[in-house]
Amino acid sequence: MLIVVRHGRTAANAAARLLGHLDVALDELGAAQAQTLAAAVGPVDRVVSSPLIRTRQTAAVFGTEVETDDRLMELDYGDYDGMALSDVPPELWERWRTDPEFAPPGGESLVALRLRVTAALDDLSEAARVQTIVVVAHVSPIKAAVAWALGVGDEVTWRMFVRPASITRIAITDRGPVLHSFNEVAHLEELAP
Repeated sequence: MLIVVRHGRTAANAAARLLGHLDVALDELGAAQAQTLAAAVGPVDRVVSSPLIRTRQTAAVFGTEVETDDRLMELDYGDYDGMALSDVPPELWERWRTDPEFAPPGGESLVALRLRVTAALDDLSEAARVQTIVVVAHVSPIKAAVAWALGVGDEVTWRMFVRPASITRIAITDRGPVLHSFNEVAHLEELAP
């Protein structure tokens, strides 16, 4: 089983900012969310994480050695990294939503992100048939993982919401990946800000 989880909250998440390759730590709530997340998931065989600090901090609470994989990093927002969502020009949102090959200046496209994320998941698939593997990632890679499991295109990205410290479960079967759950958040109810 692949258990794909989003890192806990950061101050940039709380401030509704685009957070791609900027390397920021979890805030106090995010650290608590990570603890609660690990408890909800339970024992695992392996943990693979994006190399960014917010994901490594979340991964560390699982109490097992953490492997990092650059292919699990968040979408590179380029010149827009760190920008308030409300400051992103409407025409940019429109372009992103209609053209998966669009990349913001200095950034990457959803197509490029999908290719790297699905390569990482393909590499983990065989082991995930017999092991419980936690993948600690970000919003866009989790959406790409769901699209991979469902066999759908990048356009589905804009139709999903992924909460910090949420859980998505993907079983690996003889027929390929099968989505078992998406954006589980019941474990976070006591931590609501």
